[in-house]
Order: sequence, then structure tokens, then C-alpha cells
Amino acid sequence: MTDSGLDVLLYPDPALRRKAEPVDTFDDELVEFVDALETTADDSEGLGLSSIQVGDPRAVLVLRPTADPTAPRVYINPEIVDKGSFGLVEESCLSIPGISGLVLRATKVTVRAQDASGEHFECELAGMDAVSLQHEVDHLDGVLFIDRLSIVKRILLRLTGKTRGGA
Repeated sequence: MTDSGLDVLLYPDPALRRKAEPVDTFDDELVEFVDALETTADDSEGLGLSSIQVGDPRAVLVLRPTADPTAPRVYINPEIVDKGSFGLVEESCLSIPGISGLVLRATKVTVRAQDASGEHFECELAGMDAVSLQHEVDHLDGVLFIDRLSIVKRILLRLTGKTRGGA
């Protein structure tokens, strides 16, 4: 952990492929972790960050909403329950610097989750907020955005040496 937050793991760190474990203990330590995750996301200027990206196995993610990036929202044990309005979106990732590509994503989602105190909530997200949520939920499932790139793009990335391993 740095003074400003947590260290973000970089591809091809195998911990990025780990599936998150459900959170069942909502305590002060979890609140401190969420605060550190938010600080790290802010310092990195990313739209979101998952616990897996900082080497923590719990199912936690934070998003910086496009309407108010200064008010991050935490999603614990998130579950996407509905998707709609699909489109190709340019994505990148804090854990895979220097690489971006088009990914097919829903631009409207409904998500169920818990907050840091364990309270359940459900909300709808649209646009980049919906895309960012899906990207971070993928991290919690051990999936990276490069796994969703076209086969041609993945081959080009390998040939240029921009990815190592299983992209």
C-alpha cells in the first residue's frame, strides 16, 4: 500500500485472473479497504477499480460516476440482473496500460449490490457508467477486457509484443 492508496496489479499478474469471493463480513476493516480503493481509483484517474486489481479477493468495486466523478459509488457483491442497448465501446484498463480496443457492451444495466454497511440496493446505470460497471464486474470474474477484443486485435497485440500470455 502506498501513501495515496493501494498498488494496482499489472497484466500478466496471475492474480488478475482470480475470481472474487463474496463479502459476508461488513466491518470497519472493509470500510477502510473501500476508502483505500476509492483513493487509488481517484489517484489513478480511472473510471473504476475492482478489488481483484489490487490483489484483494473480495467482491468489491468502486465507480466514479460520469455525472459526479468526485462522488465514487461502492458496489459489494454486485450482480448484473438486466442488460440492454448494446454497442461497441472503446475500453482500456489501469492493469493493462497502453492498450485499448473496441468491446461489445450493454449501455444500460441494472445491478444489485450492497454498500459498505451491508445494505442491499438496486440501481440502473447508463452510458459509460454501465460500461464501467461491466468492466469491473468482469475483473471480479477473472475476465480482462482484452479477452473480449476481436480475435484479429488479440493476434495483433501478441505479434507486436504488447501482451504476454493468454490475451
